[in-house]
Amino acid sequence: MFEVVPVPAFEDNYIWLLVRGSHAVAVDPGDAQPVFAHLAQHALTLTAILCTHHHGDHVGGNRALIARFPVPVYGPAAEPIPALTHPVQDGDTIALPELDARFEVIGVPGHTAGHVAYYGAGCLFCGDTLFACGCGRLFEGTPAQMHASLARLAALPDDTAVYCAHEYTLASRRRWSPRTVPCSNARSTLAPCGPHIAPPFLPRSRSSGPPIPSCAAGCPTSSPPRAAGRAFRSPTRWQCSRRSGNGRTASTKAGPGRQRRLTALRFNEESC
Repeated sequence: MFEVVPVPAFEDNYIWLLVRGSHAVAVDPGDAQPVFAHLAQHALTLTAILCTHHHGDHVGGNRALIARFPVPVYGPAAEPIPALTHPVQDGDTIALPELDARFEVIGVPGHTAGHVAYYGAGCLFCGDTLFACGCGRLFEGTPAQMHASLARLAALPDDTAVYCAHEYTLASRRRWSPRTVPCSNARSTLAPCGPHIAPPFLPRSRSSGPPIPSCAAGCPTSSPPRAAGRAFRSPTRWQCSRRSGNGRTASTKAGPGRQRRLTALRFNEESC
């Protein structure tokens, strides 16, 4: 089984590295430099690149990476992916022997016309289709396409771990939570602390490093805020980092076993 490692990039991107032994597969490497740094620091060799869609903050590092590591690059056949060697489409299966894993390609148009997601080993890499508390903006697709794509993701097994490509949790909660759930903490406009659906990362600057799990309301002893109208659940309960001091990263959980009403997912106009 592989380990999923987040590599922060730009202001709020996640480049996901799938690591097994000395091998690593990069998902949506918008910037090559943080990937190079992580590979060098941990003595890893890049063995493949998976791209979900053509936006520059997801594929901008492809050419630099393959210049040093001539590896296969997987991406949607219907989109212009730099250095693409293995075009994929809905229903295809990708075998990654270095990870001892296989991934199903799921077509999820909406954010872009040819957007795909990769599902395998209980993990979903969904690019800019689904975020904690929201979904991607509709640049090329239609609302009907996005709704159908979210329905496909909601039908995945309940123990699926969802790895989004941006950290929009707090922005989405500021936009939606105050309208639906009153806050019990006078210091915050967010929902009350408790079980939640997403890793509540604090905002970070370009130089501040990875986001730190914490209670967005500033609570030093309770779990992070709970999202209103949740349709997905987290794999664990979190404690405020001021108390636990751990910098561990969580993923969102998806599936039909909790709440299937996609109306609970509002289109996030701040997603890019």
